[in-house]
Amino acid sequence: MLQPKKTRFRRMQKGRMKGEAQRGSQIAFGSFGIKSLENKWITGRQIEAARIAVTRYMQRQGQVWVRIFPDKPITKKPAEVRMGKGKGNPEGFVAPVTPGRILFEIEGVPFDVAKEALRLAAQKLPVTTKFVVRRDYDMNNQNA
Repeated sequence: MLQPKKTRFRRMQKGRMKGEAQRGSQIAFGSFGIKSLENKWITGRQIEAARIAVTRYMQRQGQVWVRIFPDKPITKKPAEVRMGKGKGNPEGFVAPVTPGRILFEIEGVPFDVAKEALRLAAQKLPVTTKFVVRRDYDMNNQNA
């Protein structure tokens, strides 16, 4: 499961996710990608499930890039514990995602394979997504 090797602090405040993604909003590595259309926290398990769905459909051809990493610790208090007495213990890590953020990119497979693979990945994620293609991708010359 994805999580940081080491963190500076064990606990973090929730924060607010407002506005659109400033970084990571352009396709940088592959030819195809999925872009988030809403704010949400995505857990390491969800990212891993989506990544497995993509690689399984592509039959290990081409290349996959995961453009998000869960580095925000999430705490939870045990069941039936009264209010107060401090913040709970870290339970896992999430990646805060804002609209416009590229989540996954793939390269080295034809358009229709890429579209279906990323559709399967999007089903594993808690955000609505949009399939995007690199601006200079040539649809006629598919030499993948």
